[in-house]
Amino acid sequence: MPNHTSPSPVWLFDLDNTLHDASHAIFPAISANMNTYIARVLGDGATPASQDVVDAARLGYWKRYGATLLGMIRHHQVCPKDFLHVTHDLQELQKLVRAEKGLGALLRRLPGRKILLTNAPTRYSTDVMRHLGLGRHFSHHVAIEHMHVHRQLRPKPSSLMLRRLLRKHGVAARRCILVEDTLANLKSASRLGVRTVWVTQYLRMSDPIGKASLPRTLKRPGYVDVKVKSVRQLPARLHRLR
Repeated sequence: MPNHTSPSPVWLFDLDNTLHDASHAIFPAISANMNTYIARVLGDGATPASQDVVDAARLGYWKRYGATLLGMIRHHQVCPKDFLHVTHDLQELQKLVRAEKGLGALLRRLPGRKILLTNAPTRYSTDVMRHLGLGRHFSHHVAIEHMHVHRQLRPKPSSLMLRRLLRKHGVAARRCILVEDTLANLKSASRLGVRTVWVTQYLRMSDPIGKASLPRTLKRPGYVDVKVKSVRQLPARLHRLR
């Protein structure tokens, strides 16, 4: 008798403001590091750039490219490795991490493979996952350093990067579910046929400087299949993702 059971999904989980509350303390700390770094780069060699100049550059590049780093590379020739190391060098990271309890049990309950897909660097995201105790639940860890297409850095929401990721893992887009807080990333994934889950509880700081426009409403966009406040609600919404 033929087996008509649907294959298990492949989950693509974002990290910051999805699996933990980065807005609480981590984003402010990264923001402070980034301000110092960008002020030095945009300064005249003796005097750092003003905060207004720094904010304008950060927000402009974040909106235009989806990541401040891409603008800094393109317009100021910064070294990506150096930028990521300096901006994500956080003292006593464990004290900054805030997350819900029971996430490990949640991940065990979800059928299928889990892949961490984060625009954060490897060292930082590995440290956060260790403090959360969630690393063992993920078969792969895809950080920003792994998001190159044709030798160009292409972090989320790059559709080219996501297509390459799906090919590498031999999985069809319709088998994948992206769990994210960032609507631009969900929209891009949906266009490829990936199912989408929007996590909303940490939206008070949607970008690293907290100045990008938050959604005027938390109404679910058409490209979002399921909206949840917390990832802990995923098992109850599984039927809507089949």
